[in-house]
Amino acid sequence: MAMDRETLETHLKDAFPDAEITLTDLAGDNDHWQAEIVSEQFSGVPRVKQHQMVYAALKGKMGGDLHALALKTRTPG
Repeated sequence: MAMDRETLETHLKDAFPDAEITLTDLAGDNDHWQAEIVSEQFSGVPRVKQHQMVYAALKGKMGGDLHALALKTRTPG
């Protein structure tokens, strides 16, 4: 089962309510996404930890409902 845009966006907005989130369906199959997340929560946090924060927000769906996620995380500005 794939993860649609609305479900993915809901998980991310719940975890990063302040964030500017841009989702791109890379293959048109709701299974290979790129997420660009701009959030103050990433301030002073190493990139690896930022990505771990995003994976945690997906509540174990990564690798199951969500096959592939290309991440771009950064702080505003």
